[in-house]
Amino acid sequence: MERKAIGAAALEVGAVGLGCMPMNWAYTGSRRRGEESLRTVHAALDRGCSLLDTADMYGPFTNELLLGRVLRERRADVFISTKVGLLVGEQHIVANGRPGYVKRACDASLRRLQTDVIDLYQLHRADPEVPVEETWGAMAELVGAGKVRSLGLCAMGALGAVGARGGRRAGRAGRYAGTIQQLERIQQVFPVSSVMAELSVWSPEALESLLPWCAVRGVGLLAAMPLGNGFLTGTLTPGQGFEPDDVRARHPRFTAEMMAANQPIVAGLRRIAARRGEGVTPAQVALAWVLAQGPNVVPVPGAKHERWAVENAAAVELALTGAELREIAGLPAAQGSWD
Repeated sequence: MERKAIGAAALEVGAVGLGCMPMNWAYTGSRRRGEESLRTVHAALDRGCSLLDTADMYGPFTNELLLGRVLRERRADVFISTKVGLLVGEQHIVANGRPGYVKRACDASLRRLQTDVIDLYQLHRADPEVPVEETWGAMAELVGAGKVRSLGLCAMGALGAVGARGGRRAGRAGRYAGTIQQLERIQQVFPVSSVMAELSVWSPEALESLLPWCAVRGVGLLAAMPLGNGFLTGTLTPGQGFEPDDVRARHPRFTAEMMAANQPIVAGLRRIAARRGEGVTPAQVALAWVLAQGPNVVPVPGAKHERWAVENAAAVELALTGAELREIAGLPAAQGSWD
């Protein structure tokens, strides 16, 4: 598989990563199977997807414990990325960016992951009560201590919701202004190796200002939700419903009405896949679109089944033509608010 360098640290990863969150968090709890998740991770690694992305809050903690079982056997094959900064309560999630907490959280993640170093340590969200420079400084000390190799930032959400008529093009301007301000501040403390932000065919807002900021500075962009939380795979049916613990059950883009309204996007991906021949899927076309956005972009699709991990890994072999990229650019704007 093609390799890509992430940020100034020149840390190499596979061209497609694996988001491990769905294995323990945010999606259909009844379909979580530990052994199946392990097979999924091993299948992804076997096909060159070395970047495994997790966070201490996923579970909480159980996702890191799961990956620790993999790292114990295959540490040399893995580029492990985890996150700090969010605490999960009974009915809420709160930010904690206090330096002392960050250092304790890192030690706990190292124990759960069964490794002595984290390749990429990401700040999940900045704590509004702690200057981001202080949090980032504590993370930088972890690099100096040899516990972490590089640092990344997860982008904040949109500054305002995009209305049903606004689609994906309206509201692009300024969407990541807050994140870029944070990046400018922490870059003065210690180099940023990567930024994680949503980027997909139906949510391309990061292309407007965030990706250019990263490209100029040699910062990698980890594309979160490159398959639109499963919508762009073409495997979801409008009105199918979601389990109560599934984040999509409360998401405006996953109401029956909005899923039906956005079917032309999936249809466009299907047309391209069909022309490419048997075995090519809409999901692979969607991932190929993300890969085409720049040499510093790494899609990190979530998966909890081996079949999907194998399919996603194969997207690196699908290079879209200029005509196909223009065809995707001409698809209808996504309807429904994402944030």
